[in-house]
Amino acid sequence: MASQESEILSIFGDNLRHIRREKGYSQRELSSRCNVDNADISRMEKGDINITLRTAGQLADALDVRVIDLLIKRLPSK
Repeated sequence: MASQESEILSIFGDNLRHIRREKGYSQRELSSRCNVDNADISRMEKGDINITLRTAGQLADALDVRVIDLLIKRLPSK
């Protein structure tokens, strides 16, 4: 179970970083847009912390994406 949780946190963090950069936001700017601590944004992107669904919703709203977009495993780019 722990490895599945670790994989989910890693996928979430990778997606968060990818989408944030795609939107052109710094971690600080995203932090300000969704009222989540800047250090927590960094820790999320590294897969170091587990967050609540409420926080996932705040992030998704700030990035103008669906929560599922932060959770699904993306296919590698070619």
